[in-house]
Amino acid sequence: QLQLVESGGGLVQPGDSLRLSCTISGRSLSQYFMAWFRQAPGKEREFVTSISWTGLTATVYADSVKGRFTVSRDYVKKEFYLHMNSLNSEDTGVYTCAADRQQSTNATTWNYWGQGTRVTVSS
Repeated sequence: QLQLVESGGGLVQPGDSLRLSCTISGRSLSQYFMAWFRQAPGKEREFVTSISWTGLTATVYADSVKGRFTVSRDYVKKEFYLHMNSLNSEDTGVYTCAADRQQSTNATTWNYWGQGTRVTVSS
């Protein structure tokens, strides 16, 4: 079993940057992938990015965030992060981290989820 806890959400202005964190506890992560999804008000959950814990598999980004968002991990802290730059109103939503043994852009295939953290981009 894995437990995931997000932090770092908040209210920011357009053009600002923000870093989200996901702290993972439980079993070894060597065979796992991690991901960030987001859900805007009134919309379905959307894939943002995924990364393998080992780094042996290519990181994947949604087209809507390429060049603005970066995902990284800290092996010692067992955390992974979403670095978000040039935020705009369309980035508003609840961001949730996920983990599983397979990498996919389909939210239904991920079995371990955090509780989510809200990001609001507004002037």
